[in-house]
Amino acid sequence: MAELIEDPEDPRLADYRALTDVELRMRFEEPHGLFIAEGELVLRRALAAGYRARSILVDVKRVDQVADLATDAPIYAASLDLLKTLTGFHVHRGVLGSIHRRPLPSAADVLASASRLVILEDVNNHTNLGAIFRGAAALGMDGVLLSPSCADPLYRRSVRVSMGQVFAIPYARLEPWPQGLQTVRAAGFTLLALTPAADARPIQELSEQERARPALLFGSEGAGLSPAALTAADARVVIPMRRGVDSLNVAAAAAVAFWELTRTSA
Repeated sequence: MAELIEDPEDPRLADYRALTDVELRMRFEEPHGLFIAEGELVLRRALAAGYRARSILVDVKRVDQVADLATDAPIYAASLDLLKTLTGFHVHRGVLGSIHRRPLPSAADVLASASRLVILEDVNNHTNLGAIFRGAAALGMDGVLLSPSCADPLYRRSVRVSMGQVFAIPYARLEPWPQGLQTVRAAGFTLLALTPAADARPIQELSEQERARPALLFGSEGAGLSPAALTAADARVVIPMRRGVDSLNVAAAAAVAFWELTRTSA
């Protein structure tokens, strides 16, 4: 049975306050061990992946949509106007969940269970990050390693853009950076840096050996990979462009590269 709430200052809704304030949410969510799942599909995928809900907040007209959820967490219902006042945006999906975080695996754990890796340096755009995770899950990558400067994959926008696929791909922070890249190589991976540099080879020309255990490195939008990361790579590769275009959005480039390296092993 959902509990109807009519006051946006109700302390039971503290987890959902000011969801559009990135800095505030970063200071609040990780220290409180929570993240926000937006939308019924994402919420169900979080629960199916073994995450535990702290609470669920729904548009009063959508209570029936979550009545069957296998969770002991309280379900709160409120009007759309209250949800907008509370969160700072129009919650058009009508369903939010406050979810307990789980301890991250170590980089060693991710390395031990993966054959194809994604490594991200300074990717701090939440939309790009979520799209990369969605592409990695869809196109056969096994794990993601993040530099310490990367954004939080469990930030609401990342989770939403990934359609909950951040729950499907194991990920860890790789530290120290970039020295930790040597650990990846020692685990038997070939470090492949995606870059438009003039000396980069077309990705489709990689040898069978280079494709066997690839670790694809991607940098931030605009700046790309740092000189240190490029130096650490075993090879520099590029997606050939036409019509004078010099590069793709990092999430689009990642999807193309994932497909190229997994197209014969699906």
